[in-house]
Amino acid sequence: MGKTTRRLAMAQWDVFSAKPLEGNSLAVFFDGRGLSDAEMQLIAKEMNLSETTFICPRDPETERERGVRVRIFTVQEELPFAGHPTLGTAFALRGDSGAKEIILELNVGKVPVRFEETPGQAAFGEMTQIDPVFGMQHDRETIAQATGLNLEDFDASLPIETISTGVPFTVAPLKSLAAIQKLRVDVNRAGDYLEKTGGKFLYFVARQTVDPAARLHARMLFYNGEDPATGSAAGCAAAWMVAHGVAEPDERVLIEQGIEMQRPSRIFVRASSKKTQEKIQRDNRIVNVRVGGNAIEVMRAEVFL
Repeated sequence: MGKTTRRLAMAQWDVFSAKPLEGNSLAVFFDGRGLSDAEMQLIAKEMNLSETTFICPRDPETERERGVRVRIFTVQEELPFAGHPTLGTAFALRGDSGAKEIILELNVGKVPVRFEETPGQAAFGEMTQIDPVFGMQHDRETIAQATGLNLEDFDASLPIETISTGVPFTVAPLKSLAAIQKLRVDVNRAGDYLEKTGGKFLYFVARQTVDPAARLHARMLFYNGEDPATGSAAGCAAAWMVAHGVAEPDERVLIEQGIEMQRPSRIFVRASSKKTQEKIQRDNRIVNVRVGGNAIEVMRAEVFL
């Protein structure tokens, strides 16, 4: 290696699992200062995970006031927010400090992650996402055509709805575990439809689950294949569940994801309902969306540039 080689310390975490080699993998770079946007994007592509994060340290006073600056990249683009990178990076920053809270400053603003410690159990982190904005409800037949799925695979008792807590997901309920397990989606055609209707990705859910303790079974297919755990989408699903009676306000429920790809993930979500006058828009009703889970460090390394 030449003298000018930059050595970048990083760690890999498995998020939304307390066991290694499950959940959603995340690469965390501890000091992204001095990297250009293009370099960050190329490193994320090299990591080839759902997401890679770059911590950009600042002076302690700024961090106390605004949080730790973190940027999130997929293999293709920078995201304003994403769930498993937020949770995993907060765990990486916390280390063995025992801190009760870590605040990140993401492109969407400040996102706090609070930690709970129960003796004999892995630490549990829970992020508070920005309040949900409810977008359009979708015609089932149109979604069936856009995805290549059968109309009868959808759960007719619940709406297909776009919701954002930083990234807009279109929550699409399917009627059975069998329907979601055999999911085959035309990602390009679905992407064209989403672009026209204000959604970023589809989040498929079913009320039939593998684990009887889970409230929803979920899958997220996108340009990088399948995502083992999608914390940002789970936050949208939490708001959707409370809005449509699938979960009670403030009830912490489990979403299972990643099972089909042998990366089982356990995502715990809850959301509050604010009593408002009927005339106020419905997206003011659901607030305080929280998404939590475990994370475990599986690798430490250096990248040479």
